[in-house]
Amino acid sequence: MFLTLFSSDGHNRLTRAKVELLRAELENLCTSALPTLPLVISGDKYFSVGADLNEIKQLTGPAAVAFGEAGQALMDTIDSYPAPVCAAVTGYCMGGGMDLALACDYRIASRHAIFGHRGAALGLMTGWGGTQRLARLVGRARAVEMFIAAEKVDAERALRYGLVDRIAEDPVSAAMVWVEQQIAG
Repeated sequence: MFLTLFSSDGHNRLTRAKVELLRAELENLCTSALPTLPLVISGDKYFSVGADLNEIKQLTGPAAVAFGEAGQALMDTIDSYPAPVCAAVTGYCMGGGMDLALACDYRIASRHAIFGHRGAALGLMTGWGGTQRLARLVGRARAVEMFIAAEKVDAERALRYGLVDRIAEDPVSAAMVWVEQQIAG
């Protein structure tokens, strides 16, 4: 099963509406007749540049808390999906988009993928579970370094760090092979 993030500009910003839509779609998949099939989440031009910063700066306290909770709920839905989930990452995988990839069980990146959580450079910190998930994958020290320095990491470094499991020329095709392997057992 495939779930492709799409926006007209290819950036796949995670707006409040998109976060709710993704969560509803995943919950529908969980209750469908096929919830045990592995799931691949991919993007179009980019995997996702993360939350829509223009939307975030408009949020007041209660709305910001609600958006944080909605993002956490989406990541928890991915994390608890009843079958393995793979992120097929092309282009940018930033902020909330990286949180989304981190919630997946397996990550395949293109050679040109770029990962990062630039929130600290903007005075923001992730509220969607990325700090905990990244630390589990790459270790606490490296995770703190990545978040505080707001550093961008290319695919090769992401693989060395343990952030991604594999690099492929075509992550979606590689994810299809991964799905077949998961089904075969």
